[in-house]
This record gives sequence, C-alpha cells and structure tokens, in this order.
Amino acid sequence: MNHLDLSRRELLGAGAAAGASVLARPAVADAARHRRRRPARRSADVVVIGAGLAGLTAARELMRDDRSVVLLEARNRVGGRVLNKPIGGGEHTEAGGTFAGPTQNHILDMARELGVGTFPTYNTGDNVYFADGTRMTYSDSGPTGTAPPDPTLLPDLTTVVTRLDEMSKDVPVDAPWEAGSAGDWDGQTLEQWIQANSVSPRFKALVPAATRPIFGAEPREISLLFTLFYIAASGDEQNAGTFERNFNTRDGAQMFRFVGGSHQIAARLAHRLGSRVKLGTPVRRIERVHGGARVVSKHHVIRARRVIVAVPPALARRIHYAPALPADRRALAREMPQGTLLKVTAVYDRPFWRDAGLNGTAVSLNGPVNACFDDSPPDGSPGVLFGFVGGDEARRYRSQSKADRRAAVLKNFADYFGQAALNARRFFDTDWPGARWSRGGPVGIARPGLLLAHGRALRDPVGPIHWAGTETSNYWNGYMDGAVRSGIRAAREVIDEL
Repeated sequence: MNHLDLSRRELLGAGAAAGASVLARPAVADAARHRRRRPARRSADVVVIGAGLAGLTAARELMRDDRSVVLLEARNRVGGRVLNKPIGGGEHTEAGGTFAGPTQNHILDMARELGVGTFPTYNTGDNVYFADGTRMTYSDSGPTGTAPPDPTLLPDLTTVVTRLDEMSKDVPVDAPWEAGSAGDWDGQTLEQWIQANSVSPRFKALVPAATRPIFGAEPREISLLFTLFYIAASGDEQNAGTFERNFNTRDGAQMFRFVGGSHQIAARLAHRLGSRVKLGTPVRRIERVHGGARVVSKHHVIRARRVIVAVPPALARRIHYAPALPADRRALAREMPQGTLLKVTAVYDRPFWRDAGLNGTAVSLNGPVNACFDDSPPDGSPGVLFGFVGGDEARRYRSQSKADRRAAVLKNFADYFGQAALNARRFFDTDWPGARWSRGGPVGIARPGLLLAHGRALRDPVGPIHWAGTETSNYWNGYMDGAVRSGIRAAREVIDEL
C-alpha cells in the first residue's frame, strides 16, 4: 500500500467522522491529511540514492541481477547534471553533460543499447582564438589541436603540456594518492606549478581559460595532483590519458554528441526501471542497522541490505547518517565542493558562423565565456551556440542582472563570430551552482592536501553504504562516461556482498 491509499479501517473512521459534530470535522480532516503524508514503508535488497547516470546505471545492473532495488531522487526528474532544454521545433540543447569521445566506451555503448544515436560535433572550418581584443582563426588539425597556435605562448604550451602528460603517467588512476610524488604534487596548486614552470604571461592567462570550463575552477583552487589525475583519467584501461584527449574536439572528449540530447539516455534508462524510480523524495537519513540500513526520505522509509549513494560528496554530506560516518569521509565531503560552472546558450535562425568558414568553437582569454561550441541539431536548424562560464568569471556573472548577463555573453559571441551574434532569438543560462540538488558542476574539485589526506574515502564502503557518482570514477572522472563506470562498479560491489 502506498502513502496515498486508504485502508478499510481508515474508510470506516472517515464514515464515523461524517456522523460526528461539525466542530470535530476540522480535527478529523487534519488527522486524515497527516495519515496520508505518512511515508510508505517497504523493504528492498538495495536502495540507490540519486537518479543521475551513476544511480540509474547502478539500478539497472542490480535489476539485471534480479535484485530488488528502489531508486530515490530528490528532483522531479531524472538525469542529475544531464538535462535537455527545448529550443523549439521539437529540438533540444543540452544544459548539462553534452559530449562523448574516444575511450568513453561506457557511455557510448549504453547509448547504442538504448537506441540513442550519435553524430559528430560540428567541426568543419576554423576555430577562433580571442585575446585582449585580437582575434585569430586556426585549424584544430594543426599540432596544437584545439589550443590556439599563438606564437607568444607556443613555447610554454608545448613544454608544459608535454610535462603534464609525462607526470600524469606516474599517477595511478585507482589511487592517485599513492603516486611516488603525491606529497609534493598535492602540496601545491596548479597555479603554483604553472608559475614556476612557464614564463609567458599570455600562457599563464590561458591556463584559467582551460580550467574554468573543465573544472569550473581557477588554477589556484585545484591541486596539481588532482590535475594530473584528471589527465591520467582521460583514457581507459588500454589507452593512457592525455591532456589533449581531454581538451580537444577532433579525436577528443568533445568529438560526438547524442541525437535528441544526452538526457535521452537517462530518460530511457529510467523508463526501463519503471516504478523502481521514485521522484521528488530527497533522502534525509541513513541509519545503519543490523542486517543493512534504513533509508528515510520525504515519502519513503525503506529497509535495505545495501545502499548506494550516487550523488556528489557535497550533496551526500547533507544526508544525516546514524551512526556518523568515519572522519575521513566527513572531511572529504566537507572539503570537496562542486565546481562553479554555468552553461549559456544562444539560439539563432541558422548557424551563420558556418558561412564564414567557422565551426563555432572558440577559446578566449576574455570572459565571461572562455570556451564555446556549436550546439546546433544535426541538420543545422536552428543555429545554437553554447558556452561555459566558470570559476571567477562565473562568480562575477552570477552577481549580474539577467539583462547584463545576456549582453555580456552575446558580446563575447559577437567578438568571436561577428555582429550577427548579437541578434539571438533566444538566450538562456543554466545556473548549476544555484540548483538545489546540484550545487555546482561538472565535478567535485580537490584542493591541495585533500586527495592525500582523504582520497581513499571516495570509494571505500562504510558498512552497507557504497559510493557512486562521476567523482568516484577512475577513468573519465567528471564526465558522463565516468558516471556510468561508477554505477557499474558500485553495483558489482553490492552484488558481491548480497
């Protein structure tokens, strides 16, 4: 019986109340409403918390193993940080996770299984590089890839990227805190290392233009070890990670898009799970009890043998745990905030930039938009540009009025692609830091000292409680592929214990 059903006894009680005095009716009605609000109680083998790609994947794996599973989601939708927004004519743009690329076979295989097609990110023509009022166009098929071939930064670009790639090879993706130089690397920020290992002011300005869209953070906010791990994670078990694969469109992480938008994957997963998915029911408490756990949410109280918490550490800490989690896990969740990142989108009648031989990709030292891409549907109608606003640029942007936000973004697009960019027929932004059940994106960021001190707590189960989410993935951490990987890994952990 669910919480909206009335038992025979309740119906008889309601009938008796109808014959009572008028003065008693408000009290009886209040009591009935209270009973209807009482959480439904049930049991299951596993409760999964969070219906993003990680939680949906974990629930699917458990369902396939014939385990009873309930998936609880705080939002009134599935998908987590994957979200489509309609732009008219039955088309959508992605307000969250968008791309996939080589070595991201988990998300690509899942899309194929669910009947969600892929198509190449539009990449015909030149990229744009904008720096201090100067605009340059270039092909990403050159030696620098998506990075701009600015002669003032080329020596540092070549040297620094090569060194970072080489250093990342010494970082174990399963346990970056075990790297031989972990103490040194986790004791400094990326910014400190860049200051000590580069000379060009232009190159030093380019680094935050890269970290803002990738992490939603400034170089001073992330540890060097975390950066090296992120590079190492940009691959798979057969292919070493590289900075280039993370950053590039051609043969990189931005190579493919999903027909109908990436949210189709989450929606189709949820459809297969059916009534196992419960929306609009944030989890308030997890109690470790004999034989498993008791999960208390807004509308459900569920006794389970195992629990998978598939939300970022910053959200997982908002759940009350009894008894309290170990100190390492509490410190990790407290000290690993989500990146500060927004996506901004402008919709046009057509992708006019293509007429000028441009592919819609831009890298800029001037914000608020430091990176943008062509996000038009496969047939190019309508034309869509989206950009990332992250780190300090995002913090400034969020303090502005809606009109000023729009004006600032469209000015960026006009600088990159011409004055026609000012004539967007529609503009919107997606404020992930302001989203109650996201608190930022695209990934939890590790400041100096965090991985070395508390990194093991990312995945280590606590009794019957297991952890999933892209932040826990060894490969493609922070990406949709990492989310899927983490869901599979957590489900297998649980199945082994059941």
